[in-house]
Amino acid sequence: MSIVAHHLPRTVALLVGAALAFGLICALATPAEADSRIKDIADVEGVRDNLLVGYGLVVGLSGTGDSLRNSGFTAESLEAMLERLGVSTQRADLKTKNVAAVMVTATLPAFARQGSRLDVTVSALGDAKSLEGGTLLVTPLYGADGEIYAVGQGQVAIGGFVAQGQAESVSRGVATSARIAAGAIIEREVGFELDQLERVRLALRNPDFTTAERVAQAINGHLRLPAAQATDPATVALNVPPFYQGRLAALLTEIEQLRVDPDQPARVLVDEQSGIIVMGQNVRISQVALAQGNLTVRITELPQVSQPNPLAEGDTVVVPRTRVEVDDGSGRRMVMLEEGVSLQDLVAGLNALGVGPRDLISILQAIKAAGALQAEIVVM
Repeated sequence: MSIVAHHLPRTVALLVGAALAFGLICALATPAEADSRIKDIADVEGVRDNLLVGYGLVVGLSGTGDSLRNSGFTAESLEAMLERLGVSTQRADLKTKNVAAVMVTATLPAFARQGSRLDVTVSALGDAKSLEGGTLLVTPLYGADGEIYAVGQGQVAIGGFVAQGQAESVSRGVATSARIAAGAIIEREVGFELDQLERVRLALRNPDFTTAERVAQAINGHLRLPAAQATDPATVALNVPPFYQGRLAALLTEIEQLRVDPDQPARVLVDEQSGIIVMGQNVRISQVALAQGNLTVRITELPQVSQPNPLAEGDTVVVPRTRVEVDDGSGRRMVMLEEGVSLQDLVAGLNALGVGPRDLISILQAIKAAGALQAEIVVM
């Protein structure tokens, strides 16, 4: 009895260790789910970018700017600018080609503060050939409400060039579009008090009832409170708990790291112009028989020359020889697709027939018309 009593704890320890090792192996062998962070599938309402646009002039071009005779708005803008600087242009006949009228665009990010800088894009508006070497003059950037939110200025940088001679020209990229890194300074902020909100709404980028409900369940499970509710396929409403009042940024930081397995409907995207087909993993096919074949008639002309033997009478003539081949696709087999086959089985079956992308589009549309394709076909 004493021997058994002394060795029992060691035996139990070995059994427990073996069980833990077995559980660890099973956990490692379990395939990882295709879950995503809430941060990657949803946006917070109110936290958004704003688009800015402005009109300006680029100067310092090497004869590649607008021709003032054809671009009247460039001439008027140049004269107005010189008048504001105290230069009279009433008697001047402006013929410079070193100025180009441009549209300046930028994106004002959420919570951008006054004095911060933005990247801007400059695009030629007239008949300028290139913006290489130009400098954008002070340009106010307006929002949708007509207010000035930033001012841009600086040396433009293009990603292309144009080289032209009398008999040949070479171009690469777009020489009439350029960027200015940190070329605009924010002058006005967009007011939005995030910490004062008592209710936050999350907008799903791909609306779906199942995904919205899973997001709400994940948030409630993390907070251990019924604070989130899916109000529609694209929106999850979240009531800010009392502990996070005035600390909404901390709450969103925790929520956006939660992982959810997003659901998606069975859908087949078809681009007939390029022949691209994209099918989701939930696409299913009911039982259907499928055969694909084309009638091909090939006519080949092989004329032969006929001439008499040496020292024999006769003329040399061309004798027509025509060969006609008909391929009706009789050698191709019919494939039976069982009910509920997966996307992999469908692709394998169609590849066995030697079906190309163009024919595959017609086959999918025919299967859908027969009621055997359990998915939505979207033609781009």
